Amino acid sequence: MKLNSKTRGTFVGVLFLSLLIGTLVWEIIERLAGGFGVPIDLSVGPLGFDAHVLAVWVRANPGTAAAVYPGLRFFQSL
Repeated sequence: MKLNSKTRGTFVGVLFLSLLIGTLVWEIIERLAGGFGVPIDLSVGPLGFDAHVLAVWVRANPGTAAAVYPGLRFFQSL
């Protein structure tokens, strides 16, 4: 699928889901490695902002970045 004004919402949705899945998979890998006695902590964050009405904080890890390419490939294959 090509990125244009009609498919922008689908692109953002696929990219968001791939980032979420990558983050969760990396978190599972970290916890499994920690259970075997190999502590891995490559996370960055929390990054975000606090506007006294709305606060958004994000913790990024290598799984977040690694999920971008598969998400883009999946979007292109739609």
